[in-house]
Amino acid sequence: MEMKSRRAGPPDGGYGWVVVASAFFVMGLTAAVLKNFGLFFLDIQSHFGVLNSTTSWVTSTTIFMFHLGAPAASALTLHSSQRVVIMVGGLLTASGMVLASLDLSLPWLYVGMGFLQGTGISFSWIPANSMVSHYFEQWRPIAFGIASSGECVFSIMFSPFFQWLIDTYSWRGALLIIGGLQLNLCACGALMRPLDITQSPNQETYGTVDDAAVVTLKKKKKPIFQFALMRKPELSLYIVFAVLAAAALYIPPLFLVPFANSLGMDKYWSASVLSVLAMADLAGRLFCGWLANMRLMRNLQLLTIMVTLLGVVLLLFPITHSYQVMLVFSSLYGFLFGCVVAIHVTSIVDIVGLEGFDSGLGLFMLLRSVGGFIGLPAAGWLVDRKGSYSAAFYLSGLCLISSAVFVALVDRLVERRKDTEVASDPDVQIN
Repeated sequence: MEMKSRRAGPPDGGYGWVVVASAFFVMGLTAAVLKNFGLFFLDIQSHFGVLNSTTSWVTSTTIFMFHLGAPAASALTLHSSQRVVIMVGGLLTASGMVLASLDLSLPWLYVGMGFLQGTGISFSWIPANSMVSHYFEQWRPIAFGIASSGECVFSIMFSPFFQWLIDTYSWRGALLIIGGLQLNLCACGALMRPLDITQSPNQETYGTVDDAAVVTLKKKKKPIFQFALMRKPELSLYIVFAVLAAAALYIPPLFLVPFANSLGMDKYWSASVLSVLAMADLAGRLFCGWLANMRLMRNLQLLTIMVTLLGVVLLLFPITHSYQVMLVFSSLYGFLFGCVVAIHVTSIVDIVGLEGFDSGLGLFMLLRSVGGFIGLPAAGWLVDRKGSYSAAFYLSGLCLISSAVFVALVDRLVERRKDTEVASDPDVQIN
């Protein structure tokens, strides 16, 4: 049988756009739900009669498991397929919400909304990003920008919708309905057609498993998880950035609604602030994805600038004393947050290459779980101690500005490595 020739490298289109669409919904049904946990904060706190720091452990546990589950998600992806892992993630997220809705006790809430929901989000989010990365090369920043924008689009709709669910069915009924919605992750996973990566002496060849024209060669075995990547100082420093950023980035969405309520704003106005933030977030992701694709500056340079500006905005956030001013700062925060999210994952490819991306992303997520785990309780403790939600925003801003220093160092090391490669081999092509 005559073999059809196939070019090396990711398809950069075709069925890849179906993968992007599926990833769009995965982001919405995972990250957008997590970002709106702040709407449940005061109801859960009032129901159990606990402190801010105790209530914040619910979201903190979710974030911790989201990151901690990343290595397992990466390993399972390499062992089976992204399709299977995403579908398992859908079942875990739905189970977590259903368990939390039973209102058994606060520890069971940690198990449901924390452990099961966080693990399910990880098992869905990691493979979805991996699929987009493998299907695209030239258009990778734009593809990531479109896929990640699902988080924003769904956040815009979810903020008022979740508030309505809470008012109509109570926070427990709302969790049950949300769990049902998250079962759609299984359908998203079913659309993720795996790529068949075959090895030849000089190149990798990509094709879809469902494509009969692909002749399957014996694959070169690779380790389930490449811990050796941690020997790269660039990745180690980038993970320090990730820990500090994770400690900071989850604080504002959780404390924004309580902060707005403390200023005397109506709860639906507070929910609308989250929608405005999500719209600005969407604009930031699309803009930064387009800007990164223009190659006007290096991804790590762009990330340094955006993280620094985001930190400054959060330090200024506590001067908010009216709804209009809060909308302005929320829009700035959302836009810059979107810019950071659009490029902070794709920058891992610049550090470890596409071959090490899955393991690099898993390590990145695993180790930054430390920041995600301690950031929210630390912010809650400060709020309890100072009696003001401003303290949470100050902590977030300082962590982000500190993290930008490490991104700048990583950029310097990556460029030095490229210069060394060019010096040793003049034929090396640097993108």
